[in-house]
Parts: sequence; C-alpha cells; structure tokens
Amino acid sequence: MLKVSENPTLDITFKMVVVAVAMFAFVFVVMVPLYNVLCDALGINGKTGGRYEAVQSGVDESRQINVQFVATNNDGMPWKFEPSETMMKVNPGAANSTVFLARNPMPDAMVGQAIPSISPARAAQYFHKTECFCFNQQPLEGEQSAELPLQFIVDRDLPRDIGTITLSYTIFDVTDMVKGAVATR
Repeated sequence: MLKVSENPTLDITFKMVVVAVAMFAFVFVVMVPLYNVLCDALGINGKTGGRYEAVQSGVDESRQINVQFVATNNDGMPWKFEPSETMMKVNPGAANSTVFLARNPMPDAMVGQAIPSISPARAAQYFHKTECFCFNQQPLEGEQSAELPLQFIVDRDLPRDIGTITLSYTIFDVTDMVKGAVATR
C-alpha cells in the first residue's frame, strides 16, 4: 500500500487528491470522446462542422427544405436570446441569411458563447455555415442588444427523405472563463 507519511491525515489527503486528478482525467480523456462516438452511433445531438467555404454547385429549385431555428439559454444565462424567425423555407444549394437576437439585461458586460446542434443528426453533414456568431464569443455591454448573423447553405446532396432540419443553439455565460484567461496572461 502506498504510504506518504506516518500521518494518517496526510495519507488520506494524498489519496483523495490522486483520486480527484484521476477522475478529472477520466472525464476529459475518456468520457468526451465516448460521448461523441455514442452521439454519432445513436444519431443524437448532431453537430455542425466548422466554417464552410461556399462552392458554386448550383441551386436545386425542385425542392424546398424547412429549416427551423431554436434558441435556448443555459441555466444561469440571463440574456434574452431568440431567432429573428423560427422557420425558413430554403432551396438546397442556395445561400441563406438570418439573424439571432441577443440582449444582455444585466448592468455589467457579459460574454456569451453559442453551441449549435442539428436535428436530425444525419443532416448535420449537409448543413454548412459560411458565417456564424457561434464561431466566436459574443461580448455584450450591460443592457445592450445585438443582432448575431448566420449564413448557411443546405447541401444539394441532402437525402430526399429529410424535409425539415432543426438548428438549435444553446447560449452559455462564459464571462468568468474569459476574465480568468485574461487574468492569467
């Protein structure tokens, strides 16, 4: 048995620290990749890719896709956050634009970060964002509002059985993380 000292209190403290570090490592090294694999395998929590450069492949005017927009605040995020429109009809291959609206009702400046999700998950690979507020953190001064732009293209290769895509954003308060990053520099 590993023994740090003759003092049982120090011995227990050392073991507790080792267990805490091991648990922390387990979450980030094992659980995050496992979560992503399970989501892919089960078709849940479809995530869009990163920034997409538009390719001129033409517009498929023979069909329209409904794109629904949903906005959710993470617990503790006081902002008002909503899409300017809840649904658009789009043609695959066409460039589309919309905005989400954000308002910080608090007196102090805050920073938000939006995380996207696509449903159904198998549509995620066909939904391409050319510009998105989710690519960057969004600072808002106290009691200020902003229009957050989104430009996207639904790929022409979207399977024909998918008629509706739901793009959902959850916005998180990352103010303390940003302040912490600035304080450690």
